[in-house]
Amino acid sequence: MQNGKCNMKNAKGKGRLVSIFTSCPLLLIFLLLLVISCNKSLPVPYERSDTGSVFVDELVPEATRIIQEALADDNPLVRVNAIEVVAAAKQVKLMPKVQRLLKDDFVPVRFAAALAVGDLEYCLAENSVKQLLEDEDENVKIAAAYALAELGSSENLQLIRQAIASSDQSVRANAALLLGKSGDESALKFLYWAVQHEGSDDKTRFQAAEAIAMLGDERIYPKLWTMLISAYADDRVVGIRAMGALGTAQAKNALITMLDDDILEVRLAAAEQLGMCADTTGEPEVLDVFTKNLTAGLDKESLERVNMLTALAIGEVATAPLTKFLPRLLEDESKFVRISAAKAVFQCAMKY
Repeated sequence: MQNGKCNMKNAKGKGRLVSIFTSCPLLLIFLLLLVISCNKSLPVPYERSDTGSVFVDELVPEATRIIQEALADDNPLVRVNAIEVVAAAKQVKLMPKVQRLLKDDFVPVRFAAALAVGDLEYCLAENSVKQLLEDEDENVKIAAAYALAELGSSENLQLIRQAIASSDQSVRANAALLLGKSGDESALKFLYWAVQHEGSDDKTRFQAAEAIAMLGDERIYPKLWTMLISAYADDRVVGIRAMGALGTAQAKNALITMLDDDILEVRLAAAEQLGMCADTTGEPEVLDVFTKNLTAGLDKESLERVNMLTALAIGEVATAPLTKFLPRLLEDESKFVRISAAKAVFQCAMKY
């Protein structure tokens, strides 16, 4: 939900890769999608105000324009990100444009478009999705199977269960993702197999572990904790996403410890996932990006990455002190930052 703009060098404390959409649950393997203190305050309720609601509502037209333009962008990675926002922010009014992208030349675009049809249960695209069951790419086929299952044809899940044993690691990891999204607890045995099988690479194991968390199986907690204490920042971010998906009290406590991580991107990811759990404990970490000028001295790529993660965190934490920074992010020079900010606007508008 995650993209290709987010490379992080191999180094202790610096991860390998980070998705720009760490909520969404991101989510395409093609794009390689994007410690310790227990003294933080307890979860606090969201603070809402009529003023905040009006302010965010005024940003919705601009956010919509940004996503509309991104769906038609020449860069396929931009199109993928825009599709993920449509699905995550439930912008059904934009689904006719997404439906047209089911025929896109770029595999990840077709994949993302099929997932959006499933996530939003957009029945008007059912016939178009059925055609993708014959797609030349296995990843697209299983995305179509997921969409059709969400539209009521659950027998299509069998295609995804079979795909998790694929020799292609991207197919295997994407199958794990889709089984987690399906909500089908009978898939747990396939997911644990993928976690434990010697033929699975790290990407597949991590995705399968996150999928297990999405299905609410608390037995995966120890595995997720090992991800949180990895030397690699991207591993910690994946673990944070998975803890957010698990959403138990123990998982939220683990997320709170990650607010003390040395790496800003990790702290922002933790703040975002806590926000998804209706916990604003991470608000100060996000606010520090602006009030303490934490982006000073960053190169262009690092600045873009931090701004994307900041926007995504604002969308989940959604408190008035943070939403006031959304106009600035909507005007960022980076398309990826603007898309992330547009997603945050939609999310905040839904929460107020």
